[in-house]
Amino acid sequence: MGRAFAGLPSVDEVLRTRCGQDCVAQFGHTATVAVVREGIDGLRALLKAEPAMASDRSANADRIAEDTHAALLARDASRMVRVFNLTGTVLHTNLGRALYAADAVNAATQAMRYPLALEYDLETGRRGQRDDAVCALVAELTGAEDACLVNNNASAVLLVLAALGKGRETIVSRGELIEIGGSFRMPSIMEAAGTRLREVGTTNRTHLKDYRAAIGPETALLMKVHTSNYLVQGFTKETGVTELAPLAREAGLPLIDDLGSGTLVDLSRWGLVRERTVQDAMRDGADLVTFSGDKLLGGPQAGFIVGRRDLVRACATHPIKRAVRLDKVRLAALEATLKLYRDPDRLAGKLPTFAAFARPVDALKALAERLAPQVAAITGRSVEIADTHSQIGSGSLPLETIPSVALRLPASGGQADRLASSFRRLPIPVIGRVEGGAVLFDLRCLDDEEAFLAQLDALEAQPC
Repeated sequence: MGRAFAGLPSVDEVLRTRCGQDCVAQFGHTATVAVVREGIDGLRALLKAEPAMASDRSANADRIAEDTHAALLARDASRMVRVFNLTGTVLHTNLGRALYAADAVNAATQAMRYPLALEYDLETGRRGQRDDAVCALVAELTGAEDACLVNNNASAVLLVLAALGKGRETIVSRGELIEIGGSFRMPSIMEAAGTRLREVGTTNRTHLKDYRAAIGPETALLMKVHTSNYLVQGFTKETGVTELAPLAREAGLPLIDDLGSGTLVDLSRWGLVRERTVQDAMRDGADLVTFSGDKLLGGPQAGFIVGRRDLVRACATHPIKRAVRLDKVRLAALEATLKLYRDPDRLAGKLPTFAAFARPVDALKALAERLAPQVAAITGRSVEIADTHSQIGSGSLPLETIPSVALRLPASGGQADRLASSFRRLPIPVIGRVEGGAVLFDLRCLDDEEAFLAQLDALEAQPC
């Protein structure tokens, strides 16, 4: 056994190899030594199991150094990998939802690079409020008296319920007790906020009289919740904000309208169904409206609370607000995104989300006709052009789809999953969907065809 272990190099011998020196220069001495020791331990175990193996110290030192370099590269690789979203879902929750506008990227970069007046009043030289500049812009765009910003819409709902409903009842329709991705359940949020759920009506029908009958001394809030990721159809009845607002005023209760995704513009100009805007909710009589920043708004992840100044202030001064506040980078990106809404006619040219919605089918078909023969030539596979439909995603407009065009790669013998997997292992992973014995790549969100094609040579060979 001693003869076998004579082939084990020391840590210093491995570090003196050219590859070992490169590892130290690239990853540092401490990290390199730790991985080299793991390599030596692995070789020791191998030699113990196979004492007759060759034991050239120099060769083993080079081998361990090369293995160390590969291990350090793998460990250092970012898990936040850029991908091509060709799933057909524009606002894909698992792929980061909305892309930032160029103005928002620049604003975020400046916020990361330099000090900025985040909580500093330049006029008085004293401490200021971090949300003030952006909240004034939100109020301008929505018509609200005031606004409060947090890190997502779930936080916005939590904060509203904690600040205004703790220890008392919040009345909600049974048909609006939603669950969305990540096991976010409205009853659970209410429990965490310390308000008691008082559900009224039935799953498919809730009348104004149901709300009226439920109001009592323990009632703190009336609440409407947008059913973001589902629709109840058929024999249904929903009581809207316009009906609830007079009842709320009569009872002296705040009316909360949780829009979920939320939009500041009429989406019908891009061929989508018209969704109630934040401005609609304010005009309908909601006292507070909550909504998201990284969905239909097309900005960074954020949550908005807008509406009556006294109610907004109660939320802004609640202890939970500090725990869910926005950081300087997202505030800067959000301000830049919101400024684009001052010129809604040019949103499709500046916001990637609306650019994706607005891409005409003819342009997508022309893109498919350019790509299909090149993809076929590079991959050696049959590539078809298929009509398909994209969806909005992230619980926004759950039944709304947009006509689109896809590359369809048939895969016989149940090989579609393997083919899709091989595309996900490309340097820039390509994420499509498996459907009907083929892999489909919806082109609506493909904005860099050159980079897409350039890496296909690295695709693993797959049976046709």
